[in-house]
Amino acid sequence: MTYPSAKPREPSLGQLVGEIGEDLSKLMRQELQLAKAEVREEATKAGKAAGLLGGAGFAGYMVALLVTLAVMFGLGNVMDLGWAALIVAAVWAVIGAVLYVTGRARLREVSPKPERTVETLKEDARWARDLRK
Repeated sequence: MTYPSAKPREPSLGQLVGEIGEDLSKLMRQELQLAKAEVREEATKAGKAAGLLGGAGFAGYMVALLVTLAVMFGLGNVMDLGWAALIVAAVWAVIGAVLYVTGRARLREVSPKPERTVETLKEDARWARDLRK
């Protein structure tokens, strides 16, 4: 006696809906991980820019200190010592300006919005809308 070959069972509607739910859940977890990675990346850039701006602040402090010393020594004895202090202060001013401009430019590059995640979420929404049609 031969048995009829068994047809593979097709998944039920409930199983299909369950699989879609699992897939969407997995997709959302992956999107969340991507968003976290992007936020970490942007925070790193912001930290570096803040460090440069901190360096500019220190350079500004040094300018004020050395200019004050230069004026003091210059008025005190009108000798080369005062002019030397003024030259050092001018060098610190240039360093501070370079650090400030560089830090400000890098800070402008920082984006608080996770661009790639937003784009993939839009794609996911389009995919979900197309799936319902």
